[in-house]
Amino acid sequence: MQILGAMSGTNALIARLLYGTGLRLMEAMRLRVQDIDFDCRQIVVRHGKGGKDRVTMLPQTLEPQLKEQLTHAKRKHETDLEEGFGCVFLPHALAKKVS
Repeated sequence: MQILGAMSGTNALIARLLYGTGLRLMEAMRLRVQDIDFDCRQIVVRHGKGGKDRVTMLPQTLEPQLKEQLTHAKRKHETDLEEGFGCVFLPHALAKKVS
């Protein structure tokens, strides 16, 4: 646990998630907002090892850090939208199919 003390920011949060939840590295990297259930203190892991979904616990000690990270990400997203970075390039055929 001494190594975690030397880490900070997003890297420390990911390390704590790995340690506290049993997530694999790529599972932590692929987490989405809707995968985290603060009310039930659960994390839904989608397409984990073997392509299976599973549910793991969310340690209470990580809740404040995760909520702070989500708030930070939401602010960053809103800033990006205000600056005109809210568009995504779609290949011609896909753009035609979606519209």
